Amino acid sequence: MNDDIVLEICAGSVTSCLAAQEGGAQRVEFCDNLLEGGTTPSFGQLAAARDRLWITLNAIIRPRGGDFLYSDLEFEVMERDVLACKKIGVDGIVIGLLNHDGSIDIPRTRRLVELAGPMPVTFHRAFDVARDPQQALEDIISTGCTRLLSSGQAATALEGASLLKQLQEQAGNRLIVMPGAGVREHNIAELVEKTACREFHSSGRAAFSSAMTYHNPNVKMGAPGQDEYRLIETDANLVRALLKNARGCAT
Repeated sequence: MNDDIVLEICAGSVTSCLAAQEGGAQRVEFCDNLLEGGTTPSFGQLAAARDRLWITLNAIIRPRGGDFLYSDLEFEVMERDVLACKKIGVDGIVIGLLNHDGSIDIPRTRRLVELAGPMPVTFHRAFDVARDPQQALEDIISTGCTRLLSSGQAATALEGASLLKQLQEQAGNRLIVMPGAGVREHNIAELVEKTACREFHSSGRAAFSSAMTYHNPNVKMGAPGQDEYRLIETDANLVRALLKNARGCAT
């Protein structure tokens, strides 16, 4: 049994944070705007989550969607958000900053790690669009980050499993490599076997119908094709299935 497997759930709302906790996840990465790849949640969202969670609460520090090359103004926002997270009592932060040439922005990453202390810092999937994965890993370790979220520079973690295993071996006990992207209940056991990693990142999301009974078919508030009356939230049952399948596979 893999009883030491840790499951982190990417939660897009306080409701999803609570579902992750109910399902047995050990940690949530709280992100707003998941359709943008995740941005920093509001102060109110983080405070409400902090009041209700006994599991580890990490917050993404990302001022916008798009790439990971940030202006001075955007970096100032990130600094302020790190300090706000400390004030609320968040357990850890999640960041990712690159230079224009695809290398890790070491000085700014180190600055945010220092601001966050003693909270641990995860470097997120900005790594997956970095130029040289082996060098990027060493650079991330040098900044003081303690965890790397990665798909192995592939569309899904399963497709990137070979690189993820190499990164895990390269990092040793200096940093935790956590596979994420396309991690589902039907493939997490395979990922445990192929990567030898012990922490995994998933959303465990499912669609739920809105409680609205009146629908105006002539007005759309979201993106083209988006159904405003269909809510996407973490499902506690999917979280349970992820953990069960990860821990039930042979080592």
